[in-house]
Amino acid sequence: MTSFPPVDAHFHCWQLARDDYGWLTPALAPIYRDVAVKDWQVQSAPHGVQGGVLVQAAATEAETHFLLAQADANPRVLGVVGWVDMLAPDAPARIEALARHPRLKGLRPMLQDIADAQWILQPALAPALHAMVECGLVFDALVKPVHLPHIVTLAQRHADLRMVIDHAAKPDIAAGQWQPWADDMLRVAGETQAYCKLSGLMTEAGPKPEAGAVTRWGKRVLKSFGARRVVWGSDWPVLELAGSYAQWWSETQEILATLDVVDRAAVMGGNARDLYWL
Repeated sequence: MTSFPPVDAHFHCWQLARDDYGWLTPALAPIYRDVAVKDWQVQSAPHGVQGGVLVQAAATEAETHFLLAQADANPRVLGVVGWVDMLAPDAPARIEALARHPRLKGLRPMLQDIADAQWILQPALAPALHAMVECGLVFDALVKPVHLPHIVTLAQRHADLRMVIDHAAKPDIAAGQWQPWADDMLRVAGETQAYCKLSGLMTEAGPKPEAGAVTRWGKRVLKSFGARRVVWGSDWPVLELAGSYAQWWSETQEILATLDVVDRAAVMGGNARDLYWL
Protein backbone atom coordinates (compact mmCIF):
# COMPACT_ATOMS: atom_id res chain seq x y z
CA MET A 1 0.00 0.00 0.00
CA THR A 2 2.89 2.38 0.66
CA SER A 3 3.82 2.25 -3.04
CA PHE A 4 0.61 4.06 -4.07
CA PRO A 5 0.79 7.82 -4.61
CA PRO A 6 -1.77 9.95 -2.77
CA VAL A 7 -5.34 10.03 -4.06
CA ASP A 8 -7.64 13.00 -3.59
CA ALA A 9 -10.94 11.22 -2.97
CA HIS A 10 -13.12 14.33 -3.22
CA PHE A 11 -12.77 17.27 -5.58
CA HIS A 12 -15.05 19.21 -7.91
CA CYS A 13 -15.09 20.98 -11.23
CA TRP A 14 -17.88 23.05 -12.74
CA GLN A 15 -18.88 25.38 -15.55
CA LEU A 16 -21.16 28.19 -14.44
CA ALA A 17 -22.86 28.38 -17.85
CA ARG A 18 -24.29 24.92 -17.25
CA ASP A 19 -26.58 26.70 -14.76
CA ASP A 20 -27.67 23.79 -12.58
CA TYR A 21 -25.64 24.56 -9.46
CA GLY A 22 -28.42 26.03 -7.35
CA TRP A 23 -26.16 26.60 -4.35
CA LEU A 24 -23.31 28.26 -6.27
CA THR A 25 -24.10 31.97 -6.36
CA PRO A 26 -22.07 35.20 -6.57
CA ALA A 27 -22.31 35.39 -2.77
CA LEU A 28 -19.66 32.65 -2.73
CA ALA A 29 -17.21 34.93 -4.48
CA PRO A 30 -13.99 32.94 -3.83
CA ILE A 31 -15.34 29.94 -5.77
CA TYR A 32 -17.84 31.56 -8.14
CA ARG A 33 -15.85 30.85 -11.29
CA ASP A 34 -15.35 28.08 -13.82
CA VAL A 35 -13.17 25.31 -12.42
CA ALA A 36 -11.55 22.65 -14.60
CA VAL A 37 -9.78 19.40 -13.79
CA LYS A 38 -6.52 21.00 -14.89
CA ASP A 39 -6.99 23.69 -12.23
CA TRP A 40 -7.28 20.97 -9.59
CA GLN A 41 -4.11 19.38 -10.94
CA VAL A 42 -2.20 22.64 -10.45
CA GLN A 43 -3.18 22.58 -6.77
CA SER A 44 -2.74 18.87 -6.10
CA ALA A 45 0.34 17.92 -8.13
CA PRO A 46 2.90 19.67 -5.85
CA HIS A 47 1.84 17.27 -3.09
CA GLY A 48 2.37 14.16 -5.18
CA VAL A 49 -1.34 13.59 -5.82
CA GLN A 50 -1.63 11.79 -9.13
CA GLY A 51 -5.32 10.94 -9.23
CA GLY A 52 -8.64 11.81 -7.71
CA VAL A 53 -12.36 11.24 -7.49
CA LEU A 54 -14.52 13.89 -9.12
CA VAL A 55 -17.73 14.45 -7.14
CA GLN A 56 -21.06 15.93 -8.25
CA ALA A 57 -22.03 19.47 -7.34
CA ALA A 58 -25.47 19.65 -9.01
CA ALA A 59 -28.58 17.56 -8.51
CA THR A 60 -28.95 16.68 -12.19
CA GLU A 61 -28.16 13.65 -14.25
CA ALA A 62 -26.85 16.02 -16.92
CA GLU A 63 -24.01 16.97 -14.60
CA THR A 64 -23.16 13.32 -14.09
CA HIS A 65 -22.67 12.99 -17.85
CA PHE A 66 -20.60 16.19 -17.80
CA LEU A 67 -18.33 14.76 -15.10
CA LEU A 68 -17.95 11.45 -16.92
CA ALA A 69 -16.88 13.41 -20.00
CA GLN A 70 -14.21 15.11 -17.88
CA ALA A 71 -13.04 11.67 -16.77
CA ASP A 72 -12.87 10.50 -20.36
CA ALA A 73 -10.68 13.50 -21.19
CA ASN A 74 -8.32 13.22 -18.23
CA PRO A 75 -6.79 9.99 -16.92
CA ARG A 76 -6.05 11.68 -13.56
CA VAL A 77 -9.79 11.43 -12.85
CA LEU A 78 -9.82 7.92 -11.44
CA GLY A 79 -13.52 7.91 -10.67
CA VAL A 80 -16.72 9.94 -10.62
CA VAL A 81 -19.42 10.18 -7.96
CA GLY A 82 -22.54 11.32 -9.76
CA TRP A 83 -26.22 11.98 -9.13
CA VAL A 84 -29.44 10.37 -10.28
CA ASP A 85 -33.08 10.90 -9.36
CA MET A 86 -33.41 7.99 -6.98
CA LEU A 87 -37.19 8.42 -6.76
CA ALA A 88 -37.73 8.20 -10.52
CA PRO A 89 -39.83 5.18 -11.52
CA ASP A 90 -37.00 4.05 -13.78
CA ALA A 91 -34.21 4.87 -11.31
CA PRO A 92 -32.76 1.31 -11.34
CA ALA A 93 -32.49 1.37 -15.14
CA ARG A 94 -30.92 4.83 -15.05
CA ILE A 95 -28.38 3.69 -12.49
CA GLU A 96 -27.54 0.58 -14.49
CA ALA A 97 -27.05 2.68 -17.63
CA LEU A 98 -24.74 5.15 -15.88
CA ALA A 99 -22.79 2.34 -14.25
CA ARG A 100 -21.81 0.98 -17.65
CA HIS A 101 -19.26 3.78 -17.73
CA PRO A 102 -16.17 2.33 -16.01
CA ARG A 103 -15.32 5.59 -14.25
CA LEU A 104 -18.66 5.89 -12.44
CA LYS A 105 -17.84 4.74 -8.91
CA GLY A 106 -20.66 6.14 -6.78
CA LEU A 107 -23.80 8.24 -6.46
CA ARG A 108 -24.64 11.06 -4.07
CA PRO A 109 -28.06 12.42 -3.24
CA MET A 110 -27.62 15.86 -1.69
CA LEU A 111 -29.13 14.88 1.65
CA GLN A 112 -27.86 17.99 3.43
CA ASP A 113 -30.21 20.09 1.29
CA ILE A 114 -33.34 17.99 1.92
CA ALA A 115 -35.50 19.24 4.79
CA ASP A 116 -36.56 15.77 5.92
CA ALA A 117 -33.60 14.25 7.76
CA GLN A 118 -35.15 10.78 7.30
CA TRP A 119 -35.70 11.17 3.54
CA ILE A 120 -33.23 8.45 2.65
CA LEU A 121 -35.18 5.87 4.69
CA GLN A 122 -38.39 6.00 2.64
CA PRO A 123 -39.30 2.62 1.09
CA ALA A 124 -39.62 4.15 -2.38
CA LEU A 125 -35.82 4.49 -2.53
CA ALA A 126 -35.15 0.79 -1.95
CA PRO A 127 -35.09 -0.17 -5.67
CA ALA A 128 -32.49 2.50 -6.43
CA LEU A 129 -30.33 1.48 -3.48
CA HIS A 130 -30.58 -2.16 -4.53
CA ALA A 131 -29.48 -1.18 -8.05
CA MET A 132 -26.46 0.58 -6.57
CA VAL A 133 -25.49 -2.61 -4.75
CA GLU A 134 -25.94 -4.67 -7.90
CA CYS A 135 -23.78 -2.25 -9.87
CA GLY A 136 -21.06 -2.07 -7.21
CA LEU A 137 -21.51 1.65 -6.59
CA VAL A 138 -20.62 3.55 -3.43
CA PHE A 139 -23.22 5.64 -1.62
CA ASP A 140 -21.62 8.99 -0.75
CA ALA A 141 -23.56 10.34 2.22
CA LEU A 142 -23.53 14.14 2.05
CA VAL A 143 -24.96 14.66 5.52
CA LYS A 144 -24.89 16.81 8.61
CA PRO A 145 -24.77 15.60 12.21
CA VAL A 146 -28.57 15.38 12.41
CA HIS A 147 -28.54 12.66 9.75
CA LEU A 148 -26.08 10.31 11.45
CA PRO A 149 -28.60 8.18 13.40
CA HIS A 150 -30.54 7.65 10.16
CA ILE A 151 -27.38 6.62 8.34
CA VAL A 152 -27.00 3.83 10.91
CA THR A 153 -30.54 2.68 10.11
CA LEU A 154 -29.84 2.88 6.37
CA ALA A 155 -26.71 0.76 6.73
CA GLN A 156 -28.58 -1.84 8.76
CA ARG A 157 -31.32 -2.07 6.13
CA HIS A 158 -28.88 -2.29 3.24
CA ALA A 159 -25.93 -4.19 4.65
CA ASP A 160 -24.36 -4.75 1.22
CA LEU A 161 -24.39 -1.06 0.27
CA ARG A 162 -20.87 0.36 0.39
CA MET A 163 -21.03 3.75 2.04
CA VAL A 164 -18.82 6.70 2.92
CA ILE A 165 -19.67 9.70 5.11
CA ASP A 166 -18.65 12.86 3.26
CA HIS A 167 -16.81 15.61 5.14
CA ALA A 168 -17.13 13.82 8.50
CA ALA A 169 -20.82 14.81 8.48
CA LYS A 170 -19.92 18.52 8.57
CA PRO A 171 -19.84 19.36 12.29
CA ASP A 172 -20.15 23.09 12.97
CA ILE A 173 -16.57 23.55 14.07
CA ALA A 174 -16.82 27.35 13.99
CA ALA A 175 -19.48 27.12 16.73
CA GLY A 176 -17.55 24.47 18.65
CA GLN A 177 -20.10 21.72 17.98
CA TRP A 178 -18.87 18.47 19.52
CA GLN A 179 -21.83 16.50 20.87
CA PRO A 180 -23.85 14.64 19.79
CA TRP A 181 -21.64 14.56 16.69
CA ALA A 182 -18.68 12.91 18.44
CA ASP A 183 -20.73 10.09 19.96
CA ASP A 184 -22.75 9.58 16.78
CA MET A 185 -19.57 9.20 14.74
CA LEU A 186 -18.46 6.46 17.12
CA ARG A 187 -21.83 4.79 16.69
CA VAL A 188 -21.70 4.94 12.88
CA ALA A 189 -18.20 3.50 12.93
CA GLY A 190 -19.09 0.77 15.39
CA GLU A 191 -22.44 -0.31 14.00
CA THR A 192 -21.80 -0.06 10.25
CA GLN A 193 -19.07 -0.83 7.72
CA ALA A 194 -19.07 2.76 6.43
CA TYR A 195 -15.94 4.68 5.63
CA CYS A 196 -15.54 8.38 6.46
CA LYS A 197 -13.92 11.12 4.42
CA LEU A 198 -11.38 13.31 6.12
CA SER A 199 -12.41 16.34 4.10
CA GLY A 200 -14.41 19.55 4.38
CA LEU A 201 -13.42 20.28 7.98
CA MET A 202 -11.63 23.55 7.31
CA THR A 203 -14.70 24.92 5.59
CA GLU A 204 -16.78 24.11 8.66
CA ALA A 205 -14.30 26.05 10.80
CA GLY A 206 -15.23 29.33 9.15
CA PRO A 207 -13.30 31.71 6.88
CA LYS A 208 -9.53 31.62 7.38
CA PRO A 209 -9.44 29.40 10.47
CA GLU A 210 -6.31 29.38 12.59
CA ALA A 211 -3.80 26.56 12.17
CA GLY A 212 -4.90 23.54 14.16
CA ALA A 213 -8.53 24.67 14.40
CA VAL A 214 -9.84 21.38 13.03
CA THR A 215 -7.33 18.96 14.56
CA ARG A 216 -9.58 17.84 17.41
CA TRP A 217 -12.36 16.91 15.00
CA GLY A 218 -10.03 15.23 12.54
CA LYS A 219 -8.50 13.10 15.28
CA ARG A 220 -11.98 12.08 16.42
CA VAL A 221 -12.69 10.83 12.90
CA LEU A 222 -9.48 8.84 12.97
CA LYS A 223 -10.16 7.42 16.43
CA SER A 224 -13.72 6.47 15.50
CA PHE A 225 -13.15 4.81 12.13
CA GLY A 226 -9.55 3.70 12.37
CA ALA A 227 -6.82 4.25 9.82
CA ARG A 228 -8.24 1.71 7.34
CA ARG A 229 -11.71 3.33 7.03
CA VAL A 230 -10.72 6.98 6.72
CA VAL A 231 -10.35 8.42 3.23
CA TRP A 232 -8.61 11.74 2.57
CA GLY A 233 -10.06 14.33 0.23
CA SER A 234 -9.55 18.02 -0.41
CA ASP A 235 -13.08 19.18 -1.27
CA TRP A 236 -11.32 21.64 -3.56
CA PRO A 237 -12.30 24.26 -4.68
CA VAL A 238 -14.98 24.59 -1.96
CA LEU A 239 -11.98 24.41 0.36
CA GLU A 240 -11.00 27.89 -0.84
CA LEU A 241 -13.82 29.38 1.23
CA ALA A 242 -11.56 28.69 4.21
CA GLY A 243 -8.01 28.22 2.96
CA SER A 244 -5.72 26.74 0.36
CA TYR A 245 -5.02 23.21 -0.82
CA ALA A 246 -1.55 23.47 0.73
CA GLN A 247 -3.02 24.54 4.08
CA TRP A 248 -5.38 21.57 4.21
CA TRP A 249 -2.56 19.26 3.23
CA SER A 250 -0.51 20.61 6.14
CA GLU A 251 -3.45 20.32 8.56
CA THR A 252 -3.93 16.71 7.47
CA GLN A 253 -0.34 15.83 8.31
CA GLU A 254 -0.91 17.12 11.85
CA ILE A 255 -4.07 15.01 12.21
CA LEU A 256 -2.23 11.90 10.99
CA ALA A 257 0.96 12.58 12.93
CA THR A 258 0.67 9.54 15.19
CA LEU A 259 0.20 7.05 12.34
CA ASP A 260 2.96 4.88 10.97
CA VAL A 261 3.89 5.10 7.29
CA VAL A 262 1.61 2.24 6.25
CA ASP A 263 -1.49 3.63 7.92
CA ARG A 264 -0.77 7.11 6.66
CA ALA A 265 -0.51 5.78 3.11
CA ALA A 266 -3.84 4.03 3.61
CA VAL A 267 -5.62 7.23 4.61
CA MET A 268 -3.94 9.27 1.88
CA GLY A 269 -4.69 6.91 -0.97
CA GLY A 270 -4.94 3.21 -0.33
CA ASN A 271 -8.35 3.36 1.32
CA ALA A 272 -9.79 5.41 -1.54
CA ARG A 273 -8.60 2.74 -3.97
CA ASP A 274 -10.23 0.04 -1.86
CA LEU A 275 -13.50 1.92 -1.34
CA TYR A 276 -14.06 3.00 -4.93
CA TRP A 277 -12.30 0.08 -6.63
CA LEU A 278 -9.93 2.47 -8.41
